[in-house]
Amino acid sequence: MTHSFRTDAELPLPPMVHASGCSCHLHARRRMGAALAVTLGSAGLLPAVARAQQGAEEGVRSQVGRESSFAQMVSAEQVETAATRQYGQMKREAAAKHALASDDNPQLVRLRAIGQRVIPFCQAWNPRAGQWRWEVNLIGSNELNAFCMPGGKIAFYYGILKRLQLSDDEVAMIMGHEMAHALREHAREQMGKTAATRMGAGLISSLFGFGNLGDTMLNMGAQLLTLRFSRENETEADLVGLELAARAGYDPRAGISLWNKMTEANKGAPPQFLSTHPASPTRIAEIERALPRVLPIYDRAPKPAKFYGPPTA
Repeated sequence: MTHSFRTDAELPLPPMVHASGCSCHLHARRRMGAALAVTLGSAGLLPAVARAQQGAEEGVRSQVGRESSFAQMVSAEQVETAATRQYGQMKREAAAKHALASDDNPQLVRLRAIGQRVIPFCQAWNPRAGQWRWEVNLIGSNELNAFCMPGGKIAFYYGILKRLQLSDDEVAMIMGHEMAHALREHAREQMGKTAATRMGAGLISSLFGFGNLGDTMLNMGAQLLTLRFSRENETEADLVGLELAARAGYDPRAGISLWNKMTEANKGAPPQFLSTHPASPTRIAEIERALPRVLPIYDRAPKPAKFYGPPTA
């Protein structure tokens, strides 16, 4: 059965003129609405209500899907522990090759300054992020690569900064995108899928007892550097990354220039970063569609006091 509904504006006018002071339902409701408006206005709350309504239309949360059930098959603590171990090993290997940037490296100072602005907005996307020991490091390699491992372990390769001549806004887009993968636990989801397909549903239950399968997952840390995320994961990371960067005061429109540079870099043999982060006109179009939701956030956000710029040497 189909029902049709009409608003008050569509209702026919009453057949008679109501007397002053009439207590019918229609007038009572109008008097209550007027009184509420006066109360809100005198309390200065009308602008707040308007802002709340505006805020509901801003941001990308409504565009982001629910957490995958596969992520629940693997302990977040285990994945973060595996990531910390792998990240530590990567740092040791880079240091042994004199490829780990020192704390006073200008580009590392730049990356950490951008990270300090973005990190405070991460907990809204994952409560665990408030307890993460965030790290940002720079690897002296010509590769076009960057990542954020579970637990907030971030690394940029010098090549992606130098070869693409990334602006601070573009760096923030990459950093926000990679943070989003960690916040949305995409690696945990992929590892859950691996557990389900390779080890069988019967063994998955041992994860919750930290049994042999749990040990296996801890040994999967190396995979965290080479995981290929699904198209849905990549789109989600783009959207969340745009909002994170915008809240930190970085222009989300830089997402378009960034991926145009990525597309240009992909004309030859695709670098490692692009093999796991496909750049395409479709991706750029999705970013363009998201901009109206994040630009108002950027417009209101405090802007960085200093912009650093790409490497010159």
